[in-house]
Amino acid sequence: MKLEPVTGDDPREILRRLRAALHGAGPAMGVGLVHDVPAEVPAGTAVVVTTSGSTGVPKSVVLSRDALTSSALATFARIGEGAWLLPLPASYVAGLQVLVRSIVLGREPALLAGAFTPAAFAAAALTMASTEHGERIPAYTSLVPAQLSKLLDAAEHDGRVRTALQSFETIIVGGQALPTATLERAQSAGVRIVRTYGSTETSGGCVYDGRALDGVVVAIVDGEVRISGPTLAEGYLGEPEMTDAVFPRDADGTRWYRTGDAGIVDDGILRIRGRIDNVIVSGGINISLDRVEHVVRSVPGLASAVVVGVADERWGEASVVVASRGEALRRSEAMQLQEARAAVEAEIGPHARPSRLVLVDELATLPSGKPDREAIRRAIAALH
Repeated sequence: MKLEPVTGDDPREILRRLRAALHGAGPAMGVGLVHDVPAEVPAGTAVVVTTSGSTGVPKSVVLSRDALTSSALATFARIGEGAWLLPLPASYVAGLQVLVRSIVLGREPALLAGAFTPAAFAAAALTMASTEHGERIPAYTSLVPAQLSKLLDAAEHDGRVRTALQSFETIIVGGQALPTATLERAQSAGVRIVRTYGSTETSGGCVYDGRALDGVVVAIVDGEVRISGPTLAEGYLGEPEMTDAVFPRDADGTRWYRTGDAGIVDDGILRIRGRIDNVIVSGGINISLDRVEHVVRSVPGLASAVVVGVADERWGEASVVVASRGEALRRSEAMQLQEARAAVEAEIGPHARPSRLVLVDELATLPSGKPDREAIRRAIAALH
């Protein structure tokens, strides 16, 4: 089966090509950095999404028509059917899934005109058709936490943005953990949020508010979250060894995806504890940077902070909090760091306290909207 790359990120072109690929009328579509991958893909492939994640190592994920469609149908079963707005890059799996859901439902998605801004979001949301044959059509959209935070900030003084946010039956938020403070702000503003967990390898979010979608199974093996079910990718294009390592089969033949995330299942709810490999050794003690970051984000003014590890002459490695200057100016830098260190000491222990707070004009991000942790880490390391 042929793979034809899409150049650029035009959502209309991606929608056209995706519709043909899902219906089997066109070749598989490649989005992202696909210039070095094979031109032939397995039969049934709809899309190959090349993602570099936070490590900068490109991976070309093969997604079949069945996997993408299964994900869309499971989403409908959980939150309902309706019209969708696309405010994310169409080449990012969450944005791609907005288009898949629209295609499966036979609806045209609403698209933002130009770059993402609160004004553009409100304009697109408020012009979506609200009724069909006299019946209300629920509206849905998908955001990353940084977008939601920006919209909530704007909603405090812009009634159109507030009305737009409140108009959605559900806004699903994924791509990274949603800070508790941001979730509480959204709920206080009357915005209906569902937090999702998943990745490109699972055709996007497959766990909603901690509970797996229908057909999806979550297991914890040696502390690592593993996922099976009909939404799994076929693997990595041209990388059979990586595919076998990341998508192993157990004794009864069930295929699993090793997420690399640490987690637990508590009373049926999946709780992510961070990346298994996002650990530093400081003074001979292993410290999870994800866990430190989770605590730091509970400190007022640091809700979107990123915690990275850097070399340290005394401890070997140490953690550094990196935050946006605009967000963190609510308190002095020294006070912010003191509060962050106190919060981490109370929750984890004194060994895990961050060593520094660095304020930047803007946090580096990936096209998906996630923090570009490797770029942030390199920038902080260069300051030493």
